Amino acid sequence: MSPMSSQMSGAKKRIYMDHSAACPIDEKVLQAMTPFFVDSFGNPSSLHMAGRAPRKALEEARQKVANLINAKRKEEIIFTSGATEASNIGIKGVALRMKGEGNHVITSAIEHISILNIMKYLEKNGFEVTYIPPTTDGFVDPAKIEQAIRKETVLVSIMYANNEIGTLQPIDEIGKVLEQKDIYFHVDAVAAEGKIPIDVQASKIDLLTLSSNDLYGPKGAGALYVKDGTRIEAVVQGGGQERGLRSGSENMPAIVGFGAAAELAKNEMASEAPRLTALRDKLIKGILGGIEESYLNGHPTKRLPHNANFRFRYVEGESMLLNLDMQGISVASSSPCTSKNLLPSHVLLACEVPTEEAQSAVQFTLGRSNTSEEVDFVVQILPNIIKKLRAMSPFSPKNIEEMRSTAGHREKGHHHGLE
Repeated sequence: MSPMSSQMSGAKKRIYMDHSAACPIDEKVLQAMTPFFVDSFGNPSSLHMAGRAPRKALEEARQKVANLINAKRKEEIIFTSGATEASNIGIKGVALRMKGEGNHVITSAIEHISILNIMKYLEKNGFEVTYIPPTTDGFVDPAKIEQAIRKETVLVSIMYANNEIGTLQPIDEIGKVLEQKDIYFHVDAVAAEGKIPIDVQASKIDLLTLSSNDLYGPKGAGALYVKDGTRIEAVVQGGGQERGLRSGSENMPAIVGFGAAAELAKNEMASEAPRLTALRDKLIKGILGGIEESYLNGHPTKRLPHNANFRFRYVEGESMLLNLDMQGISVASSSPCTSKNLLPSHVLLACEVPTEEAQSAVQFTLGRSNTSEEVDFVVQILPNIIKKLRAMSPFSPKNIEEMRSTAGHREKGHHHGLE
């Protein structure tokens, strides 16, 4: 075993390459949050002294998140408990408000499961939903969206980048089409935020979903960008916080952390994105070059800088994940929000990947802590893992050939018996 293998496979060192599932809180973010657990504990809605510092911090965090996406005004940012709640408020809020003018919504077949479940809710409540199929590399064609538009269409929801396969979508083109048609445009930007520049004004976006944890901030905090003038109905009623769209006392430590994480991401993006891109490309080259019948899922170049999603013939993804985990490497076998169901990725199936290959998919999402040495280690050990699993698989080329050969001998014996 090489010195690198010995170092990396030891219990002291784990390699975390599943940043799409969860990111650690940045130390600077934690420092910003700490005072709001004890010292600045007041309610930002209170008029007395104890509420002043939290109220100031709330608006500062709002401005930092607005800066990340180039929102025109900080008041266009609504804080929520996470991305799922933000998408529910945005999509349901617009759909319900616009129901008198139309009941048709357009989305893609490869959206995050949280978006697809919102669409199921709308379908149960009088709406028609059109699901645009992607190309085989996960690209959603703006022309197909335009063709699907009807006079009843009130909203289109398309993710900025796919959270599983990393393909970037033509958001600017879609935004221009929808602006001309006067149709609201919602974008789930969770996978892309902090990785690539986002400009809601230039992209003609009306509603945008964000998550704190995907920016190395705390879990349990998210935001919805709502462009001024967007007609939206509150789906949660209460005390009127967050412009009445998300009532309830604000989670100040998490919101302050979200703001700090957004500011860090904006400041570091110019240097971090190229670094991650280089690591990603090194990983892709090493795996595709070192393992036969391995394939990259998603677009080869128009993809997130930190995402590399592969599939391997004759191998089952869950087994691969467990073998990597035993080597101290954390990755995902599919979307972390759906992998508990042990079903093939709906994204890969929509991209026309055969079911048996979709079940072999493994997703690497790199982050701030990952190094070139860690990529080297993964590239070094993965071929042996694949070789071992293929030898055990009943669907390997060798075993398939043996099964065919055995079946042929049995058939011959049967015919000889008849003679």
